[in-house]
Amino acid sequence: MRTPIRLQANMTAHILREKLKGNKRIPLVLMLEPLHACNLTCEGCGRIVEYAETITEQMSLDECLGSAKECNAPVVSVCGGEPLIYRDIDGLIDGLVDQGKYIYLCTNAMFLDRFLPRHKPTEQLSITVHLDGLKETHDRIVEREGVFDLAIENIKLAKKMGYHVTTNTTIFKQTDLTEIDRLFQYLTQLGVDGFLLSPAYSYESLGTDPFMFHTKEQIHDKFRPFIAHCQQRKFRLLSSPGYLEFLAGLRNYPCAPWGNVTRNPQGWKGPCYAITNDHYKSYQELLDSTDWDYYAEQKDARCRNCKMHSGFEASVVFNMTIQDVAQTIRWQLAG
Repeated sequence: MRTPIRLQANMTAHILREKLKGNKRIPLVLMLEPLHACNLTCEGCGRIVEYAETITEQMSLDECLGSAKECNAPVVSVCGGEPLIYRDIDGLIDGLVDQGKYIYLCTNAMFLDRFLPRHKPTEQLSITVHLDGLKETHDRIVEREGVFDLAIENIKLAKKMGYHVTTNTTIFKQTDLTEIDRLFQYLTQLGVDGFLLSPAYSYESLGTDPFMFHTKEQIHDKFRPFIAHCQQRKFRLLSSPGYLEFLAGLRNYPCAPWGNVTRNPQGWKGPCYAITNDHYKSYQELLDSTDWDYYAEQKDARCRNCKMHSGFEASVVFNMTIQDVAQTIRWQLAG
């Protein structure tokens, strides 16, 4: 199975409960950013630029755990910034496990060897390591030598200790997909449990770089053959079949920004993970203050070339047909 059966059951039950309550905007994932500080300065990262003036601020542990209860999404993606430098990371992970959440800990893995011995492997926790290429490329993107080698050593350690480990790779315009093929081959040999792919988003804070960011049509042209190649290679892609077809330009979905809501030290970020119009004091205020239909239809110019999983994976779930359910079951079992 590509995802735990209990997670699938929890997600289905959550959606049904919310629909019975009459809720139209159902959060599936909380993107929890307890801090924006990081020990790296990666190309393409909008956070350390956008939040430069507040980079030292952190959410309290109570705020983090309270936010998870407030929106009640069954999945929490703990990101940032680099979450392993968050002062209460141990209490946060343990607290989310106690709440019954499924957690994706998104990290550059530099301090993973310090974190792992303090916890026990559980199906509720997946370690997601950011890797954008092999050694030379990845170290260039993160702007520090030795990061790739350290990440690999800590991935090996995590797998040896029994943790579920995946990787997340951002595809930029200049990304060499032949290199990503070699990366996936190597990670498969290490026993990595699966791979996430996402096209880079052109954050306002970074400006529009025609050499870094794709247009929507360029995303289709790049992803269509590469996804087919990965499937032929039997690489364990973790993105849903519907989302992969969306990246390939074979399907179209509206955006569902309420499906992956973001909480950070400034508040509830709206309208979505990628775009910042404002920060709100409560989850309910975020819901009530956002013109969700406007962003669902991608009327905003900033949405023009966005195909990020944070906006569209949830939409795949919300728009499933009977045929899509059957396809997803086959995809799950094939894992």
